[in-house]
Amino acid sequence: MDIEQIRKVLERYTQGKCTDEEARIIEQWFASVNRHRSAMIQEEFLQEQLEEVKMRLQDHVATSETPVVPLRPRRWRTWAISGAAALMTGAIALSFLYKPAPSARPENPVPLAMHHAPAKTNRVVRNGYVEITTARGATEKIVLADGSTVNLNAGSRLRYPVSFSGANRDIYLEEGEAFFKVAEDPRHPFIVHSRGLATTALGTSFNIRAYSREQRITVALLTGKVKVDHAERQETVILLPSEQLSFDCQSLAVAKSNFHQEDDIVGWKHGILNFRDASYNEVATELENRYNVTMVNESGNMDWNYSGSFRDESLQEIIETICQIKNISYELKNDTIFLTRKN
Repeated sequence: MDIEQIRKVLERYTQGKCTDEEARIIEQWFASVNRHRSAMIQEEFLQEQLEEVKMRLQDHVATSETPVVPLRPRRWRTWAISGAAALMTGAIALSFLYKPAPSARPENPVPLAMHHAPAKTNRVVRNGYVEITTARGATEKIVLADGSTVNLNAGSRLRYPVSFSGANRDIYLEEGEAFFKVAEDPRHPFIVHSRGLATTALGTSFNIRAYSREQRITVALLTGKVKVDHAERQETVILLPSEQLSFDCQSLAVAKSNFHQEDDIVGWKHGILNFRDASYNEVATELENRYNVTMVNESGNMDWNYSGSFRDESLQEIIETICQIKNISYELKNDTIFLTRKN
């Protein structure tokens, strides 16, 4: 059985048309890779796994006289099905990556998640303010002078006073994403300034995402109550628990919606990636910051509206899954991921 035959079996599997035995072989293989998943996929492990799948499927084809009967669709989550397909496709692709082959772009056989020096957080105190900048791949938890806490996501910059004075507690999220848990002090409102938005809270917890490369800013409230203002808008928006505001930085349009689970908003604190109708820039920002890589989109497909959730997947699996869903390919050169048009 050659690689093309394996591809066809995999295609039948994702369509629910392969036999029970073929499905069992593929699912056992997927579970095995799952147990060995890591940031770096080793060539030896890939080759062993591919050879095992080929032999088991070959034995099944040679001995089975059972006709192929369409199966009832499996009740797997969509991302898990596409993840299995992406893993198999990725393994097949990587099995060729280590063999000389002509290519328009020189292939670099470096796994997707490279080993980098530990990411560091830069902290500077000047003019009575603390300025904290997190590198790609790094997060930081900060305790403010009033007892409030801030979880700062990767690729973010926060500025706050060494000690609070005056009527308000003013914090400046100058770049990126942060989760705030505010200590109660009704006499001194807690205000987060982020790219023109001012989010005011008394005692509450909320998340703000305001990366400069993204067109929208989101404010999501977990507990308490906040009001959100913008210098160029007359309208004040009030958020209640499980509500979020999306602000378009170009049109100044505001949209309010609900979310159902806390992890949908602050899953990033626990290593979870959640995309809901995400643009390409939002997907790229999240992956670049989380894995300290650079993404370059040469596919001609920039108009994204992507939804998906990843909890334990490696970068390899995430890229494979996204590319399959968006019907594009990728190439790797050093620590840069090039998204390319599918041939």
